[in-house]
Amino acid sequence: MLRHRRELLGFATAGLLAYAVDLALFTWLRGPAGLGPLTAKALSFLAGCTVAYAGNAHVTYRDTRVRGPRPYAVFFAVNLAGAAVQLLCLAVSHYGLGLTSQRADTISGAGVGMVLATAVRFWGTRTLVFRNGGRVGSWTG
Repeated sequence: MLRHRRELLGFATAGLLAYAVDLALFTWLRGPAGLGPLTAKALSFLAGCTVAYAGNAHVTYRDTRVRGPRPYAVFFAVNLAGAAVQLLCLAVSHYGLGLTSQRADTISGAGVGMVLATAVRFWGTRTLVFRNGGRVGSWTG
């Protein structure tokens, strides 16, 4: 049980740091830099994804085996799935509902979207990228 708490704490810590990078960069790109909401989110996502991978690979899952020869590529694909969730939230809010302010974009893309995407990212990271005790994504033992 302690191992699971450490995993969750490590994943949450790496995620919070990545979230801070994502949010700060998105806010700057959307505001002072003047980029559109989807471009700003795509760029901030790339930066956050790299921070999250480094945190998970070097801290959270440092003692576990990596699945496959290209763990960053798989991690990136998992995070693309999460990003798709975030972008969908942003697109629905901005273009579908007409909520076009910077605040609305930040709440939908970096708030609601991030929460929903976190579940996708946690499952994919522990199941597809890193192994625990030889069993992919195992919570037993």
